[in-house]
Amino acid sequence: MTFLARRTRHLVQALAASLVLVVSAAGLAVAQPATTPDPLVDNPVFGLANGCYAVKSEQTGKFVRREGAGYRADGAAETDAEPFRLHAAQLGRFMFYGPGGDLLAHDDARAVVPTRDAVPTTDWTLTHTDGSYSVTATTNGRQLGTADGALALTDPGASPVAGSVQGVGATADRFTVSPTGGCADFPEAEVNATGTPSTATGPNGEVRGFIDNHVHLDASEFMGGNVHCGKPFDPQGITAALVDCPDHGTDGMPALLENVLSYGDPFTEHDTTGWPSFADWPANDSMTHEQTYYKWVERAWRGGLRIFTDMFVANRVLCELYPTKRNSCDEMDTVRIQAAQVREMQDYIDAQHGGPGRGWFRIVSSPEQVRQVAAEGKLAVTLGVEVSEPFGCTLRNNVPQCTAEDIDRGLDELYAMGVRQMILTHKFDNALGGTRFDPGTTGMAINVGNFIGTGTFWQVEPCRGAAKDKTLESISPGDLGSMAGLLPTGSAADYPAGPHCNVRGLSDLGEHAVRAMMSRGMIVDVDHMSAKASDAALAILEAAKYSGVVSSHGWTDDTNVPRIYALGGFVSQYAGTLPGFVETWRETRAQRSDDYYFGLGFGADTNGFAPQVAPREDADENPLRYPFTTFDGGTVMDRQRTGDRVFDINTDGAAQYGLIPDWIADARLVAGAEGDQLVEDLSRGAEGFLQMWERVAR
Repeated sequence: MTFLARRTRHLVQALAASLVLVVSAAGLAVAQPATTPDPLVDNPVFGLANGCYAVKSEQTGKFVRREGAGYRADGAAETDAEPFRLHAAQLGRFMFYGPGGDLLAHDDARAVVPTRDAVPTTDWTLTHTDGSYSVTATTNGRQLGTADGALALTDPGASPVAGSVQGVGATADRFTVSPTGGCADFPEAEVNATGTPSTATGPNGEVRGFIDNHVHLDASEFMGGNVHCGKPFDPQGITAALVDCPDHGTDGMPALLENVLSYGDPFTEHDTTGWPSFADWPANDSMTHEQTYYKWVERAWRGGLRIFTDMFVANRVLCELYPTKRNSCDEMDTVRIQAAQVREMQDYIDAQHGGPGRGWFRIVSSPEQVRQVAAEGKLAVTLGVEVSEPFGCTLRNNVPQCTAEDIDRGLDELYAMGVRQMILTHKFDNALGGTRFDPGTTGMAINVGNFIGTGTFWQVEPCRGAAKDKTLESISPGDLGSMAGLLPTGSAADYPAGPHCNVRGLSDLGEHAVRAMMSRGMIVDVDHMSAKASDAALAILEAAKYSGVVSSHGWTDDTNVPRIYALGGFVSQYAGTLPGFVETWRETRAQRSDDYYFGLGFGADTNGFAPQVAPREDADENPLRYPFTTFDGGTVMDRQRTGDRVFDINTDGAAQYGLIPDWIADARLVAGAEGDQLVEDLSRGAEGFLQMWERVAR
């Protein structure tokens, strides 16, 4: 059975398993330290990040030291002090990490205690005034103080009471810090890249580097928030961010969706341990585990990535099918949550580097900002949307559930968030237009989802032009298995022989949405549009000579590529296979327009229920050799290490996002004599996208 056949079988089984679920359910280690920010004299709070300090109480005049199950401020000399590594939990917030791996914590009442667990009660907010700091528990607002020399929590400003116990009557205290030695390094993934990201430009000043035009950084909030295991960052660090889902248990047996999607068997076991062993995940074909932890994204940036398009993603139907959730299933609510998360991540990265604006991860909303970020040698992060029901624009028995006014309000909201790129149809038909079908058994599963979401199966007609949608398989009641009970009796979809095209093109509301995006200078992403809908959208763009059009991850018919290029648009191809990507590059390159600067992007679709590149079958005989040097010669990349696991593209494939540079180096090998040209075209991708966007801005 081919890989594609296995994947499609797994997807249909996964949807069936999800439906069955609905019916039946009606220790810290050390790693490399981050770079310490600028000296405290210039930045008294933010500059504490990652430094090693002794802490002294103003009330007692003594240093804080560890004693048994608590801490006391009675150390006579700095040599008595507990040396704390200050991990930045967020801007102005810190964790006090001791040399034995214990963290300064509180019991959510008044006691101050050590703990090995990186949890919210280890999170402290610091405020600086006149050379000293107040330390406040972030979770409850109580202030760190002293009670007969012991550290305890108290209400801010509380006066001393003699004989106080467990913080009752403790004095609100202030503290000073002084650099010291002997600190342990806070746990973190390594980057394993030596060198400085280039700020060099091409002969005409163009930005040099790669663009991933389609990645799902915020998938941890997707489908109600409980489907995806782990997240791209956590204020309490990697041990909190890269943990397995609670519903995966200890052997993975309860993880039905993960087991079906990734292994094709609902009863497959897997090692669920995250940090520090990562025995079975992340993996190139694991669909529900985090693959874009921020340190892995940092490695991709250091390996040549210059633009990163974070696509907010949601699916109400799948969310409602999954038995547990912590977020709303409304797709626009999910977009709002993800928009907040990516900005929190930017702040978190800034915090690691000493304050607002100092990090390498910069959210941008204009091409001018991209050029400025590139000139600073940082990663420009653009924002996009890929949902099936934008602005509530679904269908119910062929009746649109939104208006033109809803679309305008929604686009204004997205624009204010910084979103500049949007897919108007995703997996299901909606009030804006028809979707481009998934083929085979995958298409059968998604077609059932289309019925649940809209009240109808997909409808087909003979294709009218060169572009085609994928060919569908008919659905009879007997094909539905466990899903049959959730659909009306006798539900079926009978299709003639292919090729097939969706009867739904771009609706009047869809035309309004395209024109409304153009009026706001937004980028129309034609991926996932039906052949009929993409043809209509491109016709509108062509009539207006509007360059703001992309195919972000190869989900459009090949015949649309020359039309996109003729408009001055931009194309990125799916990065999930080798040698398939190399062959697609050759085909796409042949379709480029000589009227515009050419550069190729890729769409990894990481975290998007999309498999990443598998290890090459001939990797044993012809491996990518480590270390290797980036395309610009400025950075040396070695194997990436996270905790106890060392990742190697030859054996792991692109198991996580940090291996994007390795994948590109591997693609060069696969391309053989054309390898240099492939990497050259990819390194021109950022500039190609930028010039397209600048034409829109003008």
